[in-house]
Amino acid sequence: MHMKSFKHLSLRERESISKYLSQGLSCNQVGKAIGRSGSTVSRDISKNKMNKQTYWAMDADFHSDCRKEIPKRPKRIESNTRLKQYIYRHIRLDWSPEQIANSLKKAYPLDMSIRASHETIYTYLYCLPRGALKKELMSHLRRKRKERQRRGDIHKKRGTIPDIVSITERPVHVLDRIIPGHWEGDLIVGKGHKSAIGTLVERTTRTTILVPLEFKDALSVCAAFEKEIKKLPQQMKLSMTYDRGMEMAEHKLFTARTKMKVYFADPYSPWQRGTNENTNGLVRQYFPKGTDLSLVSRKEIKRVQRLLNGRPRKVLGYQTPFESFNSLICGALAS
Repeated sequence: MHMKSFKHLSLRERESISKYLSQGLSCNQVGKAIGRSGSTVSRDISKNKMNKQTYWAMDADFHSDCRKEIPKRPKRIESNTRLKQYIYRHIRLDWSPEQIANSLKKAYPLDMSIRASHETIYTYLYCLPRGALKKELMSHLRRKRKERQRRGDIHKKRGTIPDIVSITERPVHVLDRIIPGHWEGDLIVGKGHKSAIGTLVERTTRTTILVPLEFKDALSVCAAFEKEIKKLPQQMKLSMTYDRGMEMAEHKLFTARTKMKVYFADPYSPWQRGTNENTNGLVRQYFPKGTDLSLVSRKEIKRVQRLLNGRPRKVLGYQTPFESFNSLICGALAS
């Protein structure tokens, strides 16, 4: 008997799955509608770590492509007892794979057989079979992801923003936080990556603006940010530093409308926008990960904004951001 070969789901099939699931159909019903078995549909949902409510075709297709490219567990580590024991011993000391990779070069400068890049170590750990050993070693990693994110794939997913101005071109005095009016921006994303709130933080006073967003495409974000920025006094609208998220692809339009320069942080460099990253952590106290932000009213978002700006901050000598911001404005007007 000739066995039918399995064919991977296409993006078009996944789009149909997403549509039918949103209509409330079961996996078996969806399978019949697209000419597949119900187990194929169910397996694709669980493999991509989604459920019937959060299944999104583009994400599922992207994760499927990533899985195809995951390399086999590096054999060199598995077959080299000394290398493997060195990695295990230092992982258990809470060393990162990057620290281990560099210390190997110092510990064994002439022995090229005991070498492994940090990416190789990560891949080895993530490819370990499920069990007590993998669970123990993974618990020592700082990031608790279930799968390894490859840097190239992050870039592919994000795309490229045209005509960016690098943070290296930002005036040096911005680092000193002496002159107010320089901001950092970002989005916090809601359930299923389908909703978001904009976060803008002033570097000197730590004043936070939370921006309600109906949509998170570049034009919508540009318009929403522009609306909030235009409420500020002119001297507080000097620059914004953003990460490389595609929602700021319309940065030139934003600059034209607000006269505010936009600089982009380097890839994988969240510390270059540390004020914003820390503030996002504070915002998450009110809107935890998994919250459907489309259900949060503008009134509630602005209530949280007032709470954040009314908190005394150690870095401000226990002034609140609101007090610090107002004292600077009043001082500028008096002079």
